[in-house]
Amino acid sequence: MRPSAFTFAVAAALAGAPSQPLYAAPHARPTIILVHGAFAESASWNAVVSRLNKSGYRAIAAANPLRSLKADAAEVGALIRSIAGPVVLVGHSYGGPVITEAANGQPNVKALVYVAAFAPDTGESSLSLTGRFPGSTLSSAIHPVELVSGGRDLYIKPDRFPSQFAADVPRRQAAAMAVTQRPVAEAALAEPSGTPSWKTLPSYSIYGTGDLNIPPAAMAFMAQRAQAVKTVRVKGASHVVMISHPARVASLIELAASR
Repeated sequence: MRPSAFTFAVAAALAGAPSQPLYAAPHARPTIILVHGAFAESASWNAVVSRLNKSGYRAIAAANPLRSLKADAAEVGALIRSIAGPVVLVGHSYGGPVITEAANGQPNVKALVYVAAFAPDTGESSLSLTGRFPGSTLSSAIHPVELVSGGRDLYIKPDRFPSQFAADVPRRQAAAMAVTQRPVAEAALAEPSGTPSWKTLPSYSIYGTGDLNIPPAAMAFMAQRAQAVKTVRVKGASHVVMISHPARVASLIELAASR
């Protein structure tokens, strides 16, 4: 099949396009990069983005590949480098380890916000942190899919998804989320983290006390260990606190961006 005229036009435009930041001039306020976690996707940040935009912040909901911690962090790192001016990184769930790694060596990152997220230390993985404290029921809700290339992708069983992942989200919305969920490579959850950027950057934490994916005790431990500037506990909130309580999540992000 011959390449179309459109293909030739795009290739010509890219060949002549100089490398430049996604936003050519620094914005008056930090750009917010939001990184989703396993079993979610970029649209899970929609309500938070709307609030940030109303407050005058630019926000980018990054596409997290969910394949490998190092590779996923490299993808986010490339996005960070494309932005002129300061950046606040926000990670949900497995997105927490991703932003922890992606921030390293990035001088324009000014803060980290962990939203129902892992904040691992060197050598820790998402799986090891989950198993350190009681309270997670995720393992019984997982549906693994063997990959042709080896390894496994993990999904949450659709019939378990609303109660396991999004118990405080309207049932119809949670059911839609179940069929649009992004699988995570099992190896990514088991991959050990490198240097923790939260040791040199201010961090903030928000999570729900009704989270069934990551034990609330684990998130309390990680926030305390990282000496979080502020920790917000949302009573009864599920793992997707950014969907069920977007105003509280946006408020914490704005606090991190304003300091």
